[in-house]
Amino acid sequence: MALIGALCFYVGRLLPGNWFHSDRFPFRCFPFERGGRVYEKLGIRRWKDKVPDMSKILPKVMLPKRLSWGVEPERVSQMIQETCIAEFVHIILFVLGFGCVLIWDGLGGWVVAVVYNLLGNVPFILIQRYNRPRLRHLMGTIGAAAERGEEEAPCAS
Repeated sequence: MALIGALCFYVGRLLPGNWFHSDRFPFRCFPFERGGRVYEKLGIRRWKDKVPDMSKILPKVMLPKRLSWGVEPERVSQMIQETCIAEFVHIILFVLGFGCVLIWDGLGGWVVAVVYNLLGNVPFILIQRYNRPRLRHLMGTIGAAAERGEEEAPCAS
């Protein structure tokens, strides 16, 4: 599973960014998500920063996940695209995770598949779906600030 995860991560880095649009299915925010607020009911603010972050593990390959004052629109746009790519990779890994059933017959394979997906993929998919609408909102705020001629763009964390 680790090898498949590394391979999928690498493939995600190679895919053309223009394949991923945050305003199109499956990446757009669904009405029930209420702009990502539905995930706050799952306590996402408490645990999202405690899961492993590939940008800290591979800083030369991935953008840092923190924004600061004066953030450029291009940087926010890149981060929005990164959320789409990360979600795509974790969805693929989720589907492939059920391959454990083919490797281990019976209940053991199902247990490994479910645990792998619940701990290794679902939280990361939820984080992307939570952050993307917030980043899109920030992008709109930056655009509005630019139209008003303000030099300092707002920040988000």
